[in-house]
Amino acid sequence: MHKRSVMPASEISYTTPAFSPATQNEECAELWDQIKAEARHDAESEPALASYLYSTILSHASLERSLSFHLGNKLCSSTLLSTLLYDLFLHSFALDPSLCSAAVADLRAARLRDPACVSFAHCLLNYKGFLACQAHRIAHNLWLHNRRPLALALHSRIADVFAVDIHPAARIGKGILFDHATGVVVGETAVIGNNVSILHHVTLGGTGKVGGDRHPKIGDGVLIGAGATILGSVKIGEGAKIGAGSVVLIDVPPRTTAVGNPARLVGGKEKPSRHEDVPGESMDHTSFISEWSDYII
Repeated sequence: MHKRSVMPASEISYTTPAFSPATQNEECAELWDQIKAEARHDAESEPALASYLYSTILSHASLERSLSFHLGNKLCSSTLLSTLLYDLFLHSFALDPSLCSAAVADLRAARLRDPACVSFAHCLLNYKGFLACQAHRIAHNLWLHNRRPLALALHSRIADVFAVDIHPAARIGKGILFDHATGVVVGETAVIGNNVSILHHVTLGGTGKVGGDRHPKIGDGVLIGAGATILGSVKIGEGAKIGAGSVVLIDVPPRTTAVGNPARLVGGKEKPSRHEDVPGESMDHTSFISEWSDYII
């Protein structure tokens, strides 16, 4: 397999590739038809959920409307009304079609990478990592348009409801899987590339109170295991793997595996072992153990 080189942090891809509006609309509509079919099947097999499935999915004409309605109900409070949030989310989808394209990529990522994901409808309704990511995209959009008090208020509600704390300035690509998601923290200047998978209790944080560019830059196709902590403006190279519970404070080269506290490269610093797969897609957490001579039971 051809090896891809890592991009500089300033060039790490985190934006949706350019597609025509027609292509994006077709992409969203195709998946929406499948989600509705899944919801109808679930409603027939479990009548207790029929009303819920109708109000969240089947009564809506598009994925954008369903997601706006569902997020509005999830994130509302006594003073932040669901109707206000619904209008806000729907307006954001209308202004930026790439938001729907990113949601489609995230849905497909969950369905393909998580064996517990039984359907797209299940992910849309029940995966808080997916929902937190979509709400963050809208908060990020607000941040970029200088509606920062509203972006921060939405950020606070996302953290309260989903236990996922992503600063609205953080930049996230598409095809993202926040698996389980509880306890994920992503700092203000962090960048996450495309097709990245991140497990629960992962921190992409800073190292102190100094401002500026202070958070990690995660390349495309990276896999970050549960409980891993990455601190500072370090670069995690394209296709790298960070083992569960690792603490990373320096750059990790592309296509390598970093494990431990403090993290070290499997195979050694001078000649680290390199893998050909894309860990963020393969979800291979443990194959490196056979090469890690210190692992003895």
